[in-house]
Amino acid sequence: MPEQETPSTEEAPSPESVETPPEGTAPEGEQTTEEKPAEEGVPADVLRKELTSANAEAANYRTKLRETEAKLSSAKTLEEFEAATSELRGQVEALERTILLSDVARKFELPEALAKRLTGTTAEELEADAKELQKLVAPQGAPESLAGGLTPEDGEDDFDPVKAARAARRRRY
Repeated sequence: MPEQETPSTEEAPSPESVETPPEGTAPEGEQTTEEKPAEEGVPADVLRKELTSANAEAANYRTKLRETEAKLSSAKTLEEFEAATSELRGQVEALERTILLSDVARKFELPEALAKRLTGTTAEELEADAKELQKLVAPQGAPESLAGGLTPEDGEDDFDPVKAARAARRRRY
């Protein structure tokens, strides 16, 4: 009589419960084929500051969410509910404007200080204003190449370092 297999107490993990490592990482001993992130050259203290500011911003949004939930749950009348939702709509509109400004400024490579000065209500108006500001920020008459000196094609093919050293010694005395 063939032996029956007893079900094991360990179940195969479901796809939802399996944790996937973040992109660009692999368990020890495994190689990844992905490229390294571009932020590798950024100093750690700069990244810490950015992370701290992002965490603070997230905490600020969590507290605003709790306050808003409290206002909406305590709203007994239609007027109280409308007042709370109109306040939220104003905040949403301000955030959408900020996002639109930063997107346009990033598209036209404007510094953050100039991004705040963009005027217009629609994306088209903001882009037109950003083009005007970009003319003021962009370097005028930038050189074609920032490389200085000779290129290998410009030099002599028959350069002899020994002869050059002897000639330099003769000129020195």
